[in-house]
Amino acid sequence: MLCILYVNAVGMCLGLAALFLERVVPATFPRRWLWFAIIPISVVLPGYYRGHHMVSVIEVQQAVQPPLGRAFGAASLSVLDPAWWAQIETYDTAINRVWLTASALLLLWALANAWRVSRVVGLARTGRGDARGPAMIDGVPVVITDAVGPATVGLLRSRVLVPRWVLALPSAQRQYVIRHEQEHRTSHDARLLFVASLPLILMPWNLAMWWQLRRLYLAVEMDCDSRVVSGLGDATAYGELLFKVAQAGNRGPRLQPALLGMGSLERRLTALLAPRPLRYAQRLLLPAVALGLLAVVVLMPHPVLAHGSHAHVTITK
Repeated sequence: MLCILYVNAVGMCLGLAALFLERVVPATFPRRWLWFAIIPISVVLPGYYRGHHMVSVIEVQQAVQPPLGRAFGAASLSVLDPAWWAQIETYDTAINRVWLTASALLLLWALANAWRVSRVVGLARTGRGDARGPAMIDGVPVVITDAVGPATVGLLRSRVLVPRWVLALPSAQRQYVIRHEQEHRTSHDARLLFVASLPLILMPWNLAMWWQLRRLYLAVEMDCDSRVVSGLGDATAYGELLFKVAQAGNRGPRLQPALLGMGSLERRLTALLAPRPLRYAQRLLLPAVALGLLAVVVLMPHPVLAHGSHAHVTITK
């Protein structure tokens, strides 16, 4: 339990630091790499600190509780009581069972989603109705589906899935859709998101990482939006198209279509059409807060529960 709380605390601090830094970087900076770096750091750092920089709950209690008791007039604080933590640790067996079950369910969901993608591509290639495998649209090879997409799928070989209704769009709007998915394909965003999602199978209880992954999805979409608008030029027309695709996508099956994002349409439109400039004070304060959070992560030791008289742990650096 202590380890779970510590990992979540580290992940949240690192995520908030990345969030503040994201606000101050230039508009053209690829934000996805910032979040893609934070996720593995959130995994590796707690494990490293477990072996090289840890402190027992008893040491924290002895160092912190007396001054807090004098300040607040309290004889004891239960959160610093080793006996309280020992009682919590008795639930470890149940927590481990839930942990394994959640990991297994996530793995099964990933395999089921991979099978579904393979089935959609296979049906489109072999022909279902009048859908006929790969085609060239606006110079981009695509797989035409009955209703699934638009989306970019595949790890070893990325494919752009385009639903039939996209073909009926005006040429300029269709070009935006195809260009968006082609940008995902050439940037290997599907592989990046797959790799970033892998730690969740091992740590499904890591709420901070779920949030970091969601921010990564948003950053991937915003980076792609920026590249599309830079290439084709009309942010207003592109924003209107996002609304149209969202409305059409809600009426059909979805494979996590990239153009729709993760329920982040409002944020993406704000960044495209009405970006909020930072004040001078914010440009100074946000990096300072981010550095402060990073300092907290570096200085915060990994907590362990001392068991008996032989479990007294000292801080090692």
